[in-house]
Amino acid sequence: MTSTQQRPVQSESEPVGQQAVHFTFYRIRPTWWQLDVAERRRLGDELLSCLRRWDERLLLVSYSLTGLRADCDFMLWKAAESIDELHDMGIELTRLDIAAHIETAYAYLSLTKRSIYVRDHQHEGQEGTRLRIAPVGARYLFVYPFVKTREWYSLPVERRQAMMSEHIRIGHKYPRVRLNTTYSFGLDDQEFVLAFESDYPSDFLDLVMELRESEASRYTLRDTPIFTCIKAPGEALLASLGL
Repeated sequence: MTSTQQRPVQSESEPVGQQAVHFTFYRIRPTWWQLDVAERRRLGDELLSCLRRWDERLLLVSYSLTGLRADCDFMLWKAAESIDELHDMGIELTRLDIAAHIETAYAYLSLTKRSIYVRDHQHEGQEGTRLRIAPVGARYLFVYPFVKTREWYSLPVERRQAMMSEHIRIGHKYPRVRLNTTYSFGLDDQEFVLAFESDYPSDFLDLVMELRESEASRYTLRDTPIFTCIKAPGEALLASLGL
């Protein structure tokens, strides 16, 4: 029996469960630019073909960071039914010829989970109640790992709820910014991965500035690195790699 056959298969009648989510940031090695254009095009087409195959099996969105950061050039945002699927895709990517010319700069693993703080803030499609990642197709995605201080977890639940209610109210002032929160406790180095979708970077900037003044911000231990990603599907991704 194969490893795929050993995994439980969810029937259509069963409730929708959590998704495994992965943000992988890649750096292009200098050897890429030493290849002639025809060879780069061949490798790029091979990558694109692989991504298209996996796009039929899981949620997959590609983004460019070329020229925006010094340490990474593109990112793949993936959501699957299991961590194993993410692992399988990662293995396939390492077998591509282009793998000799790219390396992983950052990678963040997480799961979807309902937030304990949004029960009194029920809006249609409310962030924090979703177990499925559903990108809205915005041009920009702002991603960062997030860790709270240990002191936060020692506070009474009522105190934390009050601070998070303020946090949520601030977020609702910026409806053109959609937040996707996923959870990494015990799975990766961070506790959360935050991914904000928007067509308006200025809205996101104003949101973050206002959140810095909230009481809950006092309990942030780490919220870097922060990545500004531009949606780059298909040929747009290859164009960002010089093709």
